[in-house]
Amino acid sequence: MKTVCTENMTRDEWIKFRKNYIGGSDAAAIIGLNPFVTPYSLWAEKTGRLPEREDNEAMRQGRDLEQYVADRFTEETGLETSKPNEMYFSNDYPFAMANIDRWIDKGNIGLECKTTSSLNLKRFKNGEYPNNYYVQCVHYMAVTGAKKWYLAALVLNKGFYVYEIERDEQEINSLMDAEQEFYENYIKKDAPPPVDGFVPTTDAINTVFNTVSDFNKISLFGREKQIEQYFLLRKKISEYEQMKEQIEQELKLDLGEHEQGVEGKYLVSWKKTSRCTFDSKRFAEENPHLNLNEYYKTKHYRRFNIKEMKEETR
Repeated sequence: MKTVCTENMTRDEWIKFRKNYIGGSDAAAIIGLNPFVTPYSLWAEKTGRLPEREDNEAMRQGRDLEQYVADRFTEETGLETSKPNEMYFSNDYPFAMANIDRWIDKGNIGLECKTTSSLNLKRFKNGEYPNNYYVQCVHYMAVTGAKKWYLAALVLNKGFYVYEIERDEQEINSLMDAEQEFYENYIKKDAPPPVDGFVPTTDAINTVFNTVSDFNKISLFGREKQIEQYFLLRKKISEYEQMKEQIEQELKLDLGEHEQGVEGKYLVSWKKTSRCTFDSKRFAEENPHLNLNEYYKTKHYRRFNIKEMKEETR
């Protein structure tokens, strides 16, 4: 196993370095278990087609609370931990790297520290935890050769959970085979993986192809069946939306002036709420002396549409 010191690396340098490898947080996306990253969006990111992911509050809290999670783990288990200042690279899997949170001081064992929203509490019931967390730990065991990995999860304001994950060679082999296939077939060949219909893929495609350089029509030969299916699905969605709306109307009539209703295991509610919005148009009309242009954001995007052309325009 090889290591690279990260002690004096800036965060930007760290991000650029790991782009050349498959890391623990990438592993779940490759096998379709990351709700926020798909194989296509990961490929676009690794090949430089997407900008770096913007830091957000959840990511910031995860970093800031990492030491707290490690301390709570020690408090719960009695196991002391230490923070490494290294990236790890496996001789067996040259495409993979591991940037781990903590080592357990005794034994070849690691610790992954997670912080998540209280909205995810149900994902930790009955000894369960998110699949993408498990995959990340398996990846780290594969790269480092560790015999075991602990997962410590802080569900904000709701609970603290510790899980023990034993090394499973079959799981490791399956995951690393999938990672190698992704790396060899898509990243090295600079060829995109198949699309999947998920929102992160749509967002990635919209970003990669945000501009138009050719306004001429091209042939989409062989896509007639997909286009016909698109129209059929759009029609069905419209029909289902109407059916759903009708059921909602019937239930609202049942509730009348009541806020809640019960049927078996279902609770139906129709609560009164309010929302405050800013009338920018009226404000501009009443304050013509103010220049509001700098407060408006312009977003450029491409509008997708399919329509049937008239015969004379084909």
